[in-house]
Amino acid sequence: MMKKIILFFYSCLFLTFAFAQDMAWTTAKQPLAEVEALKKQMIQPTFRDKDYPVTAYGAKGDGVTKNTEAFKAAIRRCNAEGGGRVVVPAGVFLTGAIYLESNVNLHVSEGATILFSRDSSDYPMVFTRWEGMECMNYSPFIYAYGEENIAITGKGLLDGNADNDHWWYWCGARKYGWNESRPGEQKPARAILHQQMADEVDAKTRVYGDGHFLRPNFVQPYRCKNVWIADVKLINSPMWNLNPVLCENVLIEGVKVVSHGPNNDGCDPEACKNVWIKDCYFDTGDDCIAIKSGRDEDGRNIGRPAENHIIENCMMKDGHGGVVIGSEIAGGAKNIYALNNVMDSPNLDRALRIKTSSSRGGVIENVFFYNTKVGQYKEAAVRFNMFYEKPGKHIPIIRNIWVENLEVNGGGKYAVLSNAYASSPVTNFTMINCKINGVKELYKVDHLKNVTLKNVVINGQTVTSFE
Repeated sequence: MMKKIILFFYSCLFLTFAFAQDMAWTTAKQPLAEVEALKKQMIQPTFRDKDYPVTAYGAKGDGVTKNTEAFKAAIRRCNAEGGGRVVVPAGVFLTGAIYLESNVNLHVSEGATILFSRDSSDYPMVFTRWEGMECMNYSPFIYAYGEENIAITGKGLLDGNADNDHWWYWCGARKYGWNESRPGEQKPARAILHQQMADEVDAKTRVYGDGHFLRPNFVQPYRCKNVWIADVKLINSPMWNLNPVLCENVLIEGVKVVSHGPNNDGCDPEACKNVWIKDCYFDTGDDCIAIKSGRDEDGRNIGRPAENHIIENCMMKDGHGGVVIGSEIAGGAKNIYALNNVMDSPNLDRALRIKTSSSRGGVIENVFFYNTKVGQYKEAAVRFNMFYEKPGKHIPIIRNIWVENLEVNGGGKYAVLSNAYASSPVTNFTMINCKINGVKELYKVDHLKNVTLKNVVINGQTVTSFE
């Protein structure tokens, strides 16, 4: 009898929680208040007032000398003595992988370039995520695992040194330099990793690296707390640029990402909690900002959603999407706030993009897209897609999407484009005070539920429904 009572109690608790999560905002004041409350939780790490110039540990900024050991020595000493700044002065400093330790601020001075080696042997095997799947692979160029209070700051340059002859062609696309006579293509290893994930093979035994051609990400703090990245410029990444994974309290500000290689996403916070991206510039070969929480089994088994993200005062140029959620979103996403951003490029495909599939599953909810100015784009200002990549048995949920004060002057193909499951429609979709000009077709949608349109004008025509 007691067991039945306990089961009934937990069933009621679950239903109450599910009902609460399905409740939509009724006014913009609610998410705006949530944004202000979230900002008060965010902490910018502080560091001991002590500098450790890498040149004091033998580094030479001649663009030729490999400085991997000098960076390691400076960071270790800084950490051992209680933290501070490891300073990279003006010059070009060639290096392999850099590992950041707790309480270390890697400060890249104005006029300084950290130039990363093209030799894969300079990147040791570490536990990492690759396209949302856990494995052992080349270290990201700047990596940290389980550290606290770490930073990359300064007005210098991080150059990934990738091009069609180094790293990029591993993607297997001819436009990035691959051909049949050139060894190196990621597709076979990618397929094996997918199968290992599906079979739930222990992630630490999924070993890649040499001979597998899975490109490393640029910057990846993994399971870290209090991460700050400010003012630096990133170019020529092998793959994703900024990819914090399972981190908490991440502040990214004033960063400029200009990188047009394959899968060169600008910023991919993955299964992180409390993230603030502000005053940044993205001009990329893939999504500008893509919020993620893991692919398929790895995302669902870990079960950490992307939670409490603010994207504010950013500029997006080229990219597959400006603010994107997915596609590796199996852990879900909630409380995503994008405010006061500007997007404009004939090579920008979409402004707000939510992409997932039934191989992912998960719940994407409480997305607030506010005060956005858009010039040109290609496909859609707002795009929902539940059929991205292969299907599976885990139908995703998208709900509580609020778009207000969206101004589009250049236009693209559609204002709104949606592909959803009939059994799982996009629910509680609100558009208020949106003026969209220059589109070829007003909208193309299916399976939307509880749609609210107030003062939505597309090509000069007031739209009151999507029917």
